[in-house]
Amino acid sequence: MHVKKGDKVIVIAGKEKGKSSTVVRVLRDENKVILEGLNLMKKHIKAPKAGEKGGIVSIAMPLDASNVKLADKVKKVKTEDKSARGGSASGGKTPAKKVAKKVAKKAE
Repeated sequence: MHVKKGDKVIVIAGKEKGKSSTVVRVLRDENKVILEGLNLMKKHIKAPKAGEKGGIVSIAMPLDASNVKLADKVKKVKTEDKSARGGSASGGKTPAKKVAKKVAKKAE
């Protein structure tokens, strides 16, 4: 498995996509991981004895390991929208460094 307990990860698929967290537990047999504070489920707890109270508790449920990625492997590249400059027809994005080089060349 590519992640271990304590690793910082980013969720790349599912309802929690884009969020980052820490691995609390790894379930190797099921190929799943439990992340701190993500993929929560409400569980109704019955009162253990007559005088005590029950309640509703949030529990972190497992995510498939293929839906998470180590946080150090993710590169954040600043991008600039081509369509704003009248660029490509597809309206894709270009890394800002390339745009800065092109602008500098045109200015010379």
